Amino acid sequence: MARDQRRDRDDAVRITTAAASRNVDIAARQKRYLLSMSIRSICFVGAVLTALAGWQWVWPFLIAGAIVLPYVAVVLANVQATRKEGFALQDGSYAAPQLGTAPQEPEVGRPAR
Repeated sequence: MARDQRRDRDDAVRITTAAASRNVDIAARQKRYLLSMSIRSICFVGAVLTALAGWQWVWPFLIAGAIVLPYVAVVLANVQATRKEGFALQDGSYAAPQLGTAPQEPEVGRPAR
């Protein structure tokens, strides 16, 4: 009796909406953080090189990017991977045949249409 009541309360979970494992999630976060910090390092080096080259209008943008990127990197690293249902199940009408009949072979001596 208790088993039937529990079955009524539980909702089925689709495997396509299940979250990734903890190790996969952490690995993805580390990759995003590493990419952001690499871009930040490139911004710093680029700012120094452009300042030395005399391009006075470029280096402030690179410094601004290097200052903003740590915040963006931390926010992106802390975002948890969630999956949402991006599709709805179809009703039973999809079982109707979708293809027509095969074209007829032309008779001998008759041109094909």
